[in-house]
Amino acid sequence: MNSTPVDLGSVGIWSIELGGAEPATAAEAAAELHSQGWGAIWLVGAGGHGLWDSAERILQAGTQASVAFGVLSIWGRDAEIASGEHGRLTRTFGPRVLSGFGVSNPHAAAAVGKDFTTPVREMNRFLDMLDRSTPTIPQSQRLLGALGPRMVELAGRRAVGIHPFLVTAESNALNRESIGADALIAPHLGVVLEEDPARARQIARAGVGMFIGFPAYQANLRRLGFTDADLVPGGSDRLIDATVAWGSVDQIADRIAEHHAAGADHVALHVMNGQRGLPTAQWRELAPLARR
Repeated sequence: MNSTPVDLGSVGIWSIELGGAEPATAAEAAAELHSQGWGAIWLVGAGGHGLWDSAERILQAGTQASVAFGVLSIWGRDAEIASGEHGRLTRTFGPRVLSGFGVSNPHAAAAVGKDFTTPVREMNRFLDMLDRSTPTIPQSQRLLGALGPRMVELAGRRAVGIHPFLVTAESNALNRESIGADALIAPHLGVVLEEDPARARQIARAGVGMFIGFPAYQANLRRLGFTDADLVPGGSDRLIDATVAWGSVDQIADRIAEHHAAGADHVALHVMNGQRGLPTAQWRELAPLARR
């Protein structure tokens, strides 16, 4: 099994919409993202064979970007299927697939008839199964959707690093202390190309506001210094401004730079525009940032 680390570059595009787009539309959009120079294209979804098919189409569309999953639920696909699909794509396209895994929540486990003990125990169990699979997914090509300190520490031992969601730039420094100098830190960063504060926050809340109500994200946001006053439905202005980059392209570039300066190796940009469909116009506007 090829265990070469996956090159993500310093910045990529994170898209919920791309995995659900019509195949021809997704392939065309992916080809443009490759040509823009992004280091990685992040696919989002709990699992299912369709997501692996989407990854294959994106890899076929160009050679610039790798594909990363941010993240697959450990309850959505068993370890043997995940390792088989990862191996198939790696044999065809080389080390251009980074498989990210997350524990989701007890409801996801119950939906497939499985018990949920603790997040770290369940992730350890899944990684044990992954290591026994043939082929396996090597540590250098898997990462964890980690937020809490115990999961971050586990990622440092059993994966290449972490992909935290809904975090501040300062969180990278805290995670770096825990995970070590050599591990990958690749945070999600919401992006809104809108300079009017009220409109920008409205779009941001429509895109990520629902996640603020999830217990795991609330717990992590409290660790980062937010309080009940911030953890209101949709999030306070302070919370939105800290976890979502909005404004001009130059202002977005400054926020990406803050994440890198605080310890991030790669920043995955989740572009939101308040509309359905692929935000291709915004991706084009942000394209100069891909090569900075």
